Amino acid sequence: MAASTSARKHTSTDVSEFLTGLARGLAGALLFALPMLMTMEMWNLGFYMERTRLLLLLVLNMPLLIFLSHRIGFEHTNCWSTSIRDAVVAYGMGIAASATLLLILGVITPDMAPRQWVGMVAIQAVPASIGALLARSQLGIGTEDADDDGADCNVAQDGSSYAVELSMMAVGALFLSLNLAPTEEMILIAYKMTPWHTLALVTISIGMMHGFVYALSFRGGHRLESGVPGWHALIRFTLPGYLVALCVSLYTLWTFERLDDTGITQIVLIVIVLGFPAAIGAAAARLIL
Repeated sequence: MAASTSARKHTSTDVSEFLTGLARGLAGALLFALPMLMTMEMWNLGFYMERTRLLLLLVLNMPLLIFLSHRIGFEHTNCWSTSIRDAVVAYGMGIAASATLLLILGVITPDMAPRQWVGMVAIQAVPASIGALLARSQLGIGTEDADDDGADCNVAQDGSSYAVELSMMAVGALFLSLNLAPTEEMILIAYKMTPWHTLALVTISIGMMHGFVYALSFRGGHRLESGVPGWHALIRFTLPGYLVALCVSLYTLWTFERLDDTGITQIVLIVIVLGFPAAIGAAAARLIL
């Protein structure tokens, strides 16, 4: 009898925790995606964006969400099946939050062709779904260690391996890139920049990435072990992280058709410009995820 009561109490706690996570995720979807939900460039992308590129973005978003869910999902768990479930739920929340807000704002109207509003909601659902999962680490009440929820899954935590660190940086870079890649300002800034401006921006981007994580003592930052030279972290994490940010920037610009009919030199400049906020996002992801 006592065992049955304990089981019901544990189940009730699990359900309560999951529902709380859902509410927190919905808040995160709105909070983190709001700038894009209220940006005209993102609305217009729903009209004209090439559907093959949009589909690729939607497909790639799923494994990214599963990775995020495994680390900061709606519940404390090490189970991949639960991580997949949370990722699907986050995607659904991103779609629901995006569609609802676009309807409330009058961006989606009854006379709009399905191709248009489906494209709008689909592209907005990507940052909104990421925001739904980021809400766990940013809106949660604490950072408690995982309890026994995932004990039956026999899956070990992957800790902070090198691949995981780079993956986290890619997530942060993607999130900020999605905000800025569709805007005309990226192209305008690149057009105005001289080679000296470009060199200075690259230097500042790398310096800020390194400072955020290792030098400025932010909460969640990393400390070098005694005897380890400063250049070790620069070579092993910061420079590869900046390269990841540039690759993510190139991908998002290509996805949003910002590089079509553009020369190689101008493409490099635009990628470096977007690489600045992407690098900051990559560094921030190492602090908060």
